[in-house]
Amino acid sequence: MNQRAKIDIRHSTCPHDCPSACALDVEVIDNASIGRVRGSKLQSYTAGVICAKVARYAERIHHPDRLTYPMFRAGPKGSGKFARITWDDALDEIAGRFNAAEREFGAESVWPHYYAGTMGLVMRHGINRLAHVKKYSRFYATICATIARVGFAAGTGKVAGVDPREMGVSDLVVIWGTNPVNTQVNVMTHAMRARKERGAKIAAVDIYNNDTVKQADIKIILRPGTDGAFACGVMHVLFREGFADRDYLARYTDCPGELEAHLATRTPEWASSICGVPVEEIEAFARTVGQTKRAFFRLGYGFTRSRNGAAQMHAALCIPTVTGAWQYEGGGAFFNNYAIWKFDESLIEGHDAIDHTTRVLDQSKIGRILTGDAAALENGPPVKAMLIQNTNPMTVAPEQALVRQGFARQDLFVAVHEQFMTETAQMADVVLPATMFMEHNDLYFGGGHQHISVGAKLIDPPGECRSNHEVLRGLARRLKAVHPGFEMSPRELIDATLRRSGHGGIAELEADLWRDLQPDFRTSHYLDGFGHADGKFHFKADWARVPLGNAGLMGAWDRMPSLPDHWTIIEEADEAHPFRLATSPSRSFLNTTFNETPSSQAREGAPSVMMHPDDAASLGIADGDAVTLGNMRGETTLTARLFDGVRRGVLIAESVHPNKAHIGGRGINMLTGAESVAPFGGAAFHDNKVWVKKAAPAVIPIP
Repeated sequence: MNQRAKIDIRHSTCPHDCPSACALDVEVIDNASIGRVRGSKLQSYTAGVICAKVARYAERIHHPDRLTYPMFRAGPKGSGKFARITWDDALDEIAGRFNAAEREFGAESVWPHYYAGTMGLVMRHGINRLAHVKKYSRFYATICATIARVGFAAGTGKVAGVDPREMGVSDLVVIWGTNPVNTQVNVMTHAMRARKERGAKIAAVDIYNNDTVKQADIKIILRPGTDGAFACGVMHVLFREGFADRDYLARYTDCPGELEAHLATRTPEWASSICGVPVEEIEAFARTVGQTKRAFFRLGYGFTRSRNGAAQMHAALCIPTVTGAWQYEGGGAFFNNYAIWKFDESLIEGHDAIDHTTRVLDQSKIGRILTGDAAALENGPPVKAMLIQNTNPMTVAPEQALVRQGFARQDLFVAVHEQFMTETAQMADVVLPATMFMEHNDLYFGGGHQHISVGAKLIDPPGECRSNHEVLRGLARRLKAVHPGFEMSPRELIDATLRRSGHGGIAELEADLWRDLQPDFRTSHYLDGFGHADGKFHFKADWARVPLGNAGLMGAWDRMPSLPDHWTIIEEADEAHPFRLATSPSRSFLNTTFNETPSSQAREGAPSVMMHPDDAASLGIADGDAVTLGNMRGETTLTARLFDGVRRGVLIAESVHPNKAHIGGRGINMLTGAESVAPFGGAAFHDNKVWVKKAAPAVIPIP
């Protein structure tokens, strides 16, 4: 007689690079495998809803192509030829190569490199402890959030805002510069609740008619990099037509009179000429905002990935301040709750071992760093050895031509700790198999909400997979890197971090499941003052002194507009490059995570670029044709999709497909630049000028 499988429902938190950090109810089958994954109804932000890709997580965690044992390169770099080795041999080899690089070129020639493949604090940030103790080159994380954070903090004084659950009691939810249907589905849960229960309107401001815009009542489609102009046109109308809350402005803001005078020339006609939104749409949007006290601005990352991105975030943030929406439940603004966690990560990261004279290398400039650019190297030694965890720079980093050239160096030693044979792992000298989040313990926070949680180990990993922490401990022993954090288990690190942070211990947090840390209403709405020293919201941004940790001033920070405006530093189209390209996120991939799962592959299909039918017709391009996009950085070839949901001259390429999925093997990030975005760095992924021509795929060589 067949025995029925034992299914337990256990709790976890999604670790992936999405602000939702969803609370999960996971089917654990016979303590050995994963079944269905659902959003937990016990956590008020997730509210029982998760994205389809995580709901199908069994497809990923039990994928037959997972890496399950260490390997050493057995052929030319990038050939994909590897031979199985033991963990001891693999770690000995890595440590030996790191020590050799240090002896010949100094400790800074070793660069531990990571990012957000997991958002768990122990498994994500522990690599910094090794860098700090060994005095290796430090890591400046710029590829995602830096630009947006500085733009928000320039206004409010800190990165925190209104409880995002208040979208559910708003009368107008403005979703600006983000596509949550694709990237953080819970935003839509709460916005739709407001529509259903209150008759609220949903407005979406974006650069194409994406899946979020399609669900909106008010749809604003503008040109990439022109949100600041649109925001100024809206605020002009708010002042002109009496919708500005002058009492609120006098009490809570720094220079309302100066702002009003400045905006006098930023008319809807001026804004329309820049952003492409018709004057009547600008005015109608402004009146809707002005007439709705409970207007909630849910601001995203996407519209900040531009050379003027910080200024764009600040300009959009100023709108609910002009109307005084912060005063009302369901009103104000939210981007991220970065400032409320106050985690003391000193043990996880080894803060006591930091040598501030050690150089900090910018992750966005990895191509320049690995090809010997002196400025990118901070005029220090070349990078000779790397350990890479939680990221796939051979696909996701900008300036891919340089990235490829750098990783192909014969004198560069690379160890990659991964779950699948990514394009970065294929370029490695040593590949190590990594656990997934249900196979280890970690500590999580929700950037898009207010909960913290412990994600417990639910099942054993396959084969010889080891967690990031285990790998770092093994290397530390061999490298004689001494720190208490290396002697602790993940649970011990979590417990100590929570206690140092004033959150109690691990047992208490596990008992809470997902602890709600949202500040009280007055604090969240800044009713007792904003985060700046003067307690005011700053319409006049002091970009050199925004209260946010950084690695120094970068880019053309001294040319940034202090008051909200359209900053013309974007990479404008020109005669040689008549199109503007944005590389927006897709629904079934998350950067390059889920690239390997069949259901995600089936939904996303081959790489494509959305193009206005009139633009396509002018170039003799039909739907489904292969087209090559190019600029001064490189070229990529993919399939044209005719789409009238963009402004003329705008191209949208959703998702980061593997390079190998593109015709000719060159991915979309061949076209993206790594110039530092002012004032503190970041990458302008959605700010590219390109040319387009019809391609003949049969004759395109694969490099």
